[in-house]
Amino acid sequence: MNRYLYLPAAILLVTAGILLPGCSGAQDTASDTPVIKAGSRTVKPDDITEFYWTTASSTFPPNYQRYRFYIEDGVKYFFHETREGTQFPLQEEDITASGTKTLSDEEWDTFCRLLGGGTVKAREEDLSAGDSGPWLYLYWKNDNGTIQEYSFPDYAAQKTFESFCISLTQS
Repeated sequence: MNRYLYLPAAILLVTAGILLPGCSGAQDTASDTPVIKAGSRTVKPDDITEFYWTTASSTFPPNYQRYRFYIEDGVKYFFHETREGTQFPLQEEDITASGTKTLSDEEWDTFCRLLGGGTVKAREEDLSAGDSGPWLYLYWKNDNGTIQEYSFPDYAAQKTFESFCISLTQS
């Protein structure tokens, strides 16, 4: 049998291993495979402790949305909060939906994979920006207590992450 007949199958397997890595790493064997660049350092999936995604806008109607992924006592959680009203800024009494969900390992892996390829940098205050966000902050072990500002690799990755969060709020 011709050994070149196996080549397409081999290419497919290698491609699947590269394009579909879980939070456990690109080869699913090294849980410390870096997924996020932090300057000259990398953030490993097992080091992620907390992540915030928040938007707020004063447009009519004003809106506020927060998603938070975090680990507490070894348990992985997802929190969401929506505020709606007619005045800005929206306050706690304007909360219309909120909840906390315990995440399965598969859901946490999806979360980590969706952050893959992003970058973090030291937070910079920019009072002139005035936009509605989203504002994204990633915390991890050994980050020396510095607030880190996260950026997705591109807009499509951000929209995929937002869709994932919406699906979690509905489950």
